[in-house]
Amino acid sequence: MKKALLFILLSSLGFAQTIKDPDTFLIPNKDNLPKIFLVGTFHFEYYNKDAYKVNKDQQVDILSDQKQKELKELLDYIAKFKPTKICIEAPEKWDAMGKYKSYKSGKTVLGKDEIQQIAFRLLERFKLDTVYSVDAKAVYQDLMESKDSTVINPYFERIFKDYTFKSNPEYKKWIEYETEMNLKTPLLDYFKYFNSEKRFLRDYGFYLTEDFKNGKFEGADALATYWYSRNLRIFRNIQRITTSPNDRILVLFGAGHISILDQLLKCSTEYDYIKFNDLK
Repeated sequence: MKKALLFILLSSLGFAQTIKDPDTFLIPNKDNLPKIFLVGTFHFEYYNKDAYKVNKDQQVDILSDQKQKELKELLDYIAKFKPTKICIEAPEKWDAMGKYKSYKSGKTVLGKDEIQQIAFRLLERFKLDTVYSVDAKAVYQDLMESKDSTVINPYFERIFKDYTFKSNPEYKKWIEYETEMNLKTPLLDYFKYFNSEKRFLRDYGFYLTEDFKNGKFEGADALATYWYSRNLRIFRNIQRITTSPNDRILVLFGAGHISILDQLLKCSTEYDYIKFNDLK
């Protein structure tokens, strides 16, 4: 009885055994981790390949004098990260470095897309010699293109039959509001909102609605084998170009990708993940 009372007394005084943080074992020295910085962006070029299309009169003209002024402010903010490597949403066949060299030689001017307006300008500012194209196809696409498709193709045709990335009314209203606000909000302010924790969470949550509920597992399998697989492969590509604890990796991708990459990085013990709005 006396021992029990003594234990309770010591516990109340703060002498009870403290359970260690897992990072005590998994990240013993955070200073030795490569740093990574995610920049989620809307597509400046407005390819309109996604489920939600933006009308011409609702599109931001990134080449206008006002937006170019705002872009400089955004670039100055991102530059605080001082990247040593820049990853972009493009496949290798897009030939990013060929386009960059053509711009540097004066043969072409910068295009409207965010890769050229943001990544190329940062590449030039920090005198980096490479931009890393880390986009990837999904396992679903690999399997559909394989020769042995007699079984797998009908399966994928079935699970993707009604998968359209459509939005429920609430999400559609939210996207329409964002499109409207994008025209009215300075670029840096919009990017700070676009890369906020709450937006990442709700953007991630979008994938768990509507088409995700198709059939018993059809929607879940479609998401896993296409969108989730693609982003896991993108993350793997980022791991592959990480070669030093001194790396400072900037990742520029559409916000739909970033919300998943954000989740992966929050769980990873391999990077010192710096959030967009935490940049000093």
